Amino acid sequence: MMEELLQELKKKIVEELDLKDINPNELADDTLFFDGGLGLDSVDLMVLVALVDRDYGVEIFNRELGKEVFITLSTLAEYIAKHRKKN
Repeated sequence: MMEELLQELKKKIVEELDLKDINPNELADDTLFFDGGLGLDSVDLMVLVALVDRDYGVEIFNRELGKEVFITLSTLAEYIAKHRKKN
């Protein structure tokens, strides 16, 4: 299930942020969001926070939590898996 979530997240992130040069299937699970990884900025981060809330019902409600969750694709997937609202 975690693998499915990771693959889904990779596709959604690439689409939502319009990362034209990135193939979601080639992203490693430990790809960093910042610091030499995807190289995202604060606007991208706001888009991702909205995506996680909209698509998974998971709120990332403060900067400290965001710093813990938006490290790698894996840390984001783990947080979503733990906190998403069951349909």
